[in-house]
Amino acid sequence: MAALEEEFTLSAVSLGAGPDGLLGVEQSDKTDQFLVTDSGRTVILYKVSDQKPLGSWSVKQGQIITCPAVCNFQTGEYIVVHDNKVLRIWNNEDVNLDKVFKATLSADVYRIHSIQGTEPLVLFKEGAVRGLEALLAEPQQKIETVISDEEVIKWTKFFMVFRHPALLFITEKCGNYFAYVQTFNSNVLSKYTLLLGQEENSVIQSFTVSVDRKFISLMSLNSDGCIYETLIPIRPNDPEKNQRVVRSLLLKAVVSGNARNGVALTMLDRDHVAVLGPPLPASKECLSIWNTKFQTLQTSKELSQGTSGQLWYYGENLFMLHGKFLTVIPYKCEVSSLAGALGKLKHSQDLGSHPMPHFVNWETSQGYGLGFQDSEPSKRVLRRRKIEVSVQPEVPASEQLLSTIKKDSEKHIEVELRKFLAIKQTPDFQTVIGNIVTGLLGRCKAEPSFYPRNSLMQLIQTHVLSYSLCPGLMEVAVEKTDVQMLQLCLQQFPDVPESVICTCLKIFLSIGDDSLQETDISMESVSDYSDTTQDEEMEKQTAVLQNGLSAEEDNGHQEKPQAAAGETTSCPVIPKRAALLNAILHSAYSETFLLPHLKDISAQHTTLFLQYLYFLYLKCSENATMTLPGIHPPTLNQIMDWICLLLDANFTVVVMIPEAKRLLLSLYKFVKSQICICSELNKIEVSFRELQKLNQEKNNRELYSIEVLELF
Repeated sequence: MAALEEEFTLSAVSLGAGPDGLLGVEQSDKTDQFLVTDSGRTVILYKVSDQKPLGSWSVKQGQIITCPAVCNFQTGEYIVVHDNKVLRIWNNEDVNLDKVFKATLSADVYRIHSIQGTEPLVLFKEGAVRGLEALLAEPQQKIETVISDEEVIKWTKFFMVFRHPALLFITEKCGNYFAYVQTFNSNVLSKYTLLLGQEENSVIQSFTVSVDRKFISLMSLNSDGCIYETLIPIRPNDPEKNQRVVRSLLLKAVVSGNARNGVALTMLDRDHVAVLGPPLPASKECLSIWNTKFQTLQTSKELSQGTSGQLWYYGENLFMLHGKFLTVIPYKCEVSSLAGALGKLKHSQDLGSHPMPHFVNWETSQGYGLGFQDSEPSKRVLRRRKIEVSVQPEVPASEQLLSTIKKDSEKHIEVELRKFLAIKQTPDFQTVIGNIVTGLLGRCKAEPSFYPRNSLMQLIQTHVLSYSLCPGLMEVAVEKTDVQMLQLCLQQFPDVPESVICTCLKIFLSIGDDSLQETDISMESVSDYSDTTQDEEMEKQTAVLQNGLSAEEDNGHQEKPQAAAGETTSCPVIPKRAALLNAILHSAYSETFLLPHLKDISAQHTTLFLQYLYFLYLKCSENATMTLPGIHPPTLNQIMDWICLLLDANFTVVVMIPEAKRLLLSLYKFVKSQICICSELNKIEVSFRELQKLNQEKNNRELYSIEVLELF
């Protein structure tokens, strides 16, 4: 069931919106604060809970804002573009936009996108995308052309996929529509042609989107009054190729087919969409909420003053331009059920709007042949079912899911599990999740062909599992050589035994590069590992030791670990293998229990791991903080501890391998240089102690003095 509550306006003063309405309504860094950009010169910050403006900023007369202002959630600053190329950045304390930070870009901007968890992105009208920081570092950089001639961007959406940002933008050329998906973790741009189905003669008027683990569900409201859905894969089969996807009918006749203006569509949750437009040719515009799962109209509200055909939603509020005022309409959508879709829930109440259960001919749109409108037998069956359900005791959702696990297909289990996880968590949630994993693993052992990988990945990401709660989970992943699941388990489980850590390490070191390239690995802990050190830079640095002392300053010790280990200037493993090895480095362990298992690793794999660890040390030494780039990289202590562990466990074996000779020599020179540094620091420490004694003797200092201390 869904309901629209009583509307209210943010301000009694009409906004300076042009004939095309507002440029946009965007979330600020505060939950109930929003940036409203009109199509002229002004940006206003509103606080919805107080229904009043908190600040207003305008560009100079003669200038015009050309894309909506957004908030940089990383800094709390606001960003806007005027006159297509001029970017402005300011904060709440600034008053005059003419005096804030300004950057003039080399190409026209279509839109700036900003969401929580990542830096803002700038989308140019030619389809190129830049991160804000990279763009500000060089505002006049050349911007490439991505889309073809006469192709125009119509709609864009910025969202997160697997905790990585992704951008979707729709273009139109000569009546044909194309979808571009830019994923930034793999830096892949995929293009799709949206093939027309039975709506061949209609024009797309509005878009909205939802995302799950496999598909981007792109919905469009067409001029024939129907909503169509297109499923775009998150992982394309061939990113270099222009792929084709077909639209299918989702909802029929949600607005009048004669409507040309004032039509908008937005997704509220996985089962509900909000539609703005006249339901009949002669009627006034309405705001309605539809249930896409059961294809029923849940509620509707008439908008007597007309709209601009624009609709935004944040949290549980819908924003629109009603007449000449920005209006907020709170809404509520309950968990989708057949009783709720029919308006039969006992606790459903009329909140000032008019719920109108409206049946769609499912035979036309879905092919089920139920025909609710004209089928009397169907109505009798429905009544009989309702009576039967009412007398049956309610079965807990977890037990229903466990029953589904025993007999249904992997795909159906995945869908039901997603529904279960969307339900509000109970106090015994951890125990329930453990039982579900146990049920899945039990069927895996009974049916070798059954491996519900996606369901298991969803359960691991609930953050309530541990190795002791489901020890068979990593065992199954090891049998299947599922390195992605093993990586996730190592990241999520705090109690993985040392024997299992070593088993994972063997798999990570032995799996082929080709297999890894085809696997989706979390790359958060890896950054710039593929960059190699240029020969010219190495020649310039040959006079500087890794510990920071030049050859002349090192009292005759002229060993240079970096130069001696030239083979380590580039990463010895591919980035995906590096990400897996980093998961090993982050795992908790006891040295006593880990050492015996490390002796079982082959000498070749031990050498490869040592080369990678030494490479990480060299990367650490490139900056003063002795840290690696990335979101969650290994620490210097972790790197050094694992080097010591591997040498303690396998030194007598590794020392006999010719391939390891240069590596061991480099490690020897590295240790020798560190001993030299410690010796020099000890000498300096004595001098500092004497200085401290000298300073303690001088008690009668003035408020300001200059002292010269000579060291001999």
